[in-house]
Amino acid sequence: MNIIENIKKRAKENKKTIVLPETEDLRTIKAAALVKEEDFANIILVGDEIKINEMASENNLDINGIKIINPNNSVLTEELISKFYELRKEKGMTLDKSREIITNNYIYFGDMLVKMDYADGLVAGAVNSSAVVLRAALQILKTSKDSKIVSSFFLMDVPNCEYGANGVFLYSDCGMIQNPTSEELVEIAASSAKSFKKLVNVDPVIAMLSHSTMGSSKHPDVDKVVEAVKLAHETYPELVLDGDLQADAAIVPSVAKSKAPNSNVAGNANVLIFPDLDAGNIAYKLTERLAKAKAYGPVTQGIAKPVNDLSRGCNEHDIVGVVAITCVQCD
Repeated sequence: MNIIENIKKRAKENKKTIVLPETEDLRTIKAAALVKEEDFANIILVGDEIKINEMASENNLDINGIKIINPNNSVLTEELISKFYELRKEKGMTLDKSREIITNNYIYFGDMLVKMDYADGLVAGAVNSSAVVLRAALQILKTSKDSKIVSSFFLMDVPNCEYGANGVFLYSDCGMIQNPTSEELVEIAASSAKSFKKLVNVDPVIAMLSHSTMGSSKHPDVDKVVEAVKLAHETYPELVLDGDLQADAAIVPSVAKSKAPNSNVAGNANVLIFPDLDAGNIAYKLTERLAKAKAYGPVTQGIAKPVNDLSRGCNEHDIVGVVAITCVQCD
């Protein structure tokens, strides 16, 4: 399954406007040109229009027709400064400080465009760290009403793979919550189930991963996962979810028959919930590099409007994929 092409097709049916603020990086301009060519989203580039057009011209990139907004001369800037001040004044924000941030920090400017409905979502992280991207989003857009926490995931597309949804998996959390509690693991699983269904259009089968399968090992880290499974069954009984499961028992039917024969998840999982950030981050990078998988993310879940992060090692095609995902999240 080429999942990202399916997502682009869906995005094209209901085109959204996505902000790309990291215009000092050529990858961003290349991605904008590719999105324009494939015509599945409208792009707003934030930055100096002269520099952006020069960069595009020097690299033979067609960005004609793509909206470029320069915070230093935009008719929207004063409105965004005023609104950002109102949002943050109880935290000590002043008008002068708001002006400095909105006119100089393109991510904050872009998030304000989303906040004020001039755009539907934002993608950044090719240049800036995850902490920078997500801090701005949480300050401006905040957590969605139906989410208790903000977490992240990678959509993994593994070639020539019979496991998961024809090689497609959701890995979470790989980018935000360092050492989630049992309660947080439950919320990560619930959000991930919604994300998987929305993006892949396949029913989620959720494995709560551990180094143990069904109590084969005794340790507080295992107890955390076992408790999360119990809480998930109580809080979200509609979810197809089980654990504790080792990774092979979660996705390989033959292993599942031996290690967890009574589980309705073992051997069939397509949503993998990792016990901590170390495990999730290591797993997605190994899958990407050793299995030649495409890894799209980290995609956030739980923010009021879609703002998605990128790996700083991404290329322009990775950015395009996350733009497509962000469009579908907007629906």
